[in-house]
Amino acid sequence: MQQLDWTPNYFLYEMTRPHVVRITINRPEVRNAINTPAHKEWSDLLDHAAEDDDVWIVVVTGIGDKAFCAGRDLKYLSQIQHASEEERRADSQLMSEVTKLIERFDYPKPLIARVNGIALGGGFEVAMACDLVIAAEHVEFGLPEPRRGIYAGGGGVHRLPRQVPLKLAMEYLLTGKSMTAQRAQEIGIINEVVPYAELDSALDLLIDDIMLGAPMSIRATKQSSMRGLNLPLGDAFYADYPAVRAMMDSEDAREGPKAFAEKRQPEWKGR
Repeated sequence: MQQLDWTPNYFLYEMTRPHVVRITINRPEVRNAINTPAHKEWSDLLDHAAEDDDVWIVVVTGIGDKAFCAGRDLKYLSQIQHASEEERRADSQLMSEVTKLIERFDYPKPLIARVNGIALGGGFEVAMACDLVIAAEHVEFGLPEPRRGIYAGGGGVHRLPRQVPLKLAMEYLLTGKSMTAQRAQEIGIINEVVPYAELDSALDLLIDDIMLGAPMSIRATKQSSMRGLNLPLGDAFYADYPAVRAMMDSEDAREGPKAFAEKRQPEWKGR
């Protein structure tokens, strides 16, 4: 694991098991809401994980059992709106340097949302941006932005209609009401709902299943699946995907068939 050369202020960054990094929002005083400096820090941590060859899977979660992420820190936003022109300009400049998780349409490694508490606004958008979602049974999801005089512009208005039937999406988008974790699973937004005490064990079982595959194969599968969604089926089938080329040239692509022929478990190297 490549060590951070700086100490995060708003997050915990830790290798919880071999090849798995957990990025934990650590702002319980504001229900893990995200202000601009936290956005920048989150972006830097995600970049670090993406570039670390020893990281194969990234888990995103929040501290405690109350909130996964309450979205944008509206108190901070209000302060910036009433700040001096110089402060507003500095905040805008910092935000321009950030590539937020909700805007990462081609993140190279599997992202798992471990939803430990409420996921509202940007928190729900983050969960929808992840590849897989496991939630505690007490969790609520929602996009209440219209009730705050804003809108779910961090991807919510676009991701939700792509992940559930349109009429259902519009019901939750236009009313701003929340849904239970059970309802979110029913309509296909999340993968699994468990009691909070079982959240980590369920997460580990999911990671175990992913780890059966070669990490470069997993990345190739993710990249080709996600990029292919924007193409007609025929074009998607024949398109060129860099992660697939890298996989085909890898040691793991030779190790897989060799291990099968030798009737043993493969030993993945991630290269």
